[in-house]
Amino acid sequence: MARNQSRGGRNSGGPKYPRSARVGETLREIIAEDLVRFDDERLSFVTVTGIDVDPELNRATVFFDSLAGEEGDEEITEALGEYRVRLQSSIARQIKAKKTPILDFKPDIAIRSSERIDEILRADRERRS
Repeated sequence: MARNQSRGGRNSGGPKYPRSARVGETLREIIAEDLVRFDDERLSFVTVTGIDVDPELNRATVFFDSLAGEEGDEEITEALGEYRVRLQSSIARQIKAKKTPILDFKPDIAIRSSERIDEILRADRERRS
């Protein structure tokens, strides 16, 4: 077999993106599943929209959105903070990593910004019609 041919090893085929992105997606799935299991009204309509994990996998910022909008952000952030240790324990049980990133929770302002832009464009179209 030639040296340059792949032997189907660990790095052959599949998506080519950073480990932190793969870990972030796995964390998003685990956290979203766990949020459904929590019996807490503050988290009833919360969606995990994304997770940014630092390259060293020490910290992860969990971005969320909810039907409560900006008015509910503080209460949701507080509730998620209360469940942080429980979520990290769940993550540690489910992923194969030497360490579990410390979770931080923030509202996803990008989604709200895009909604606001859509509103402005829609209003402009209606005004022009």
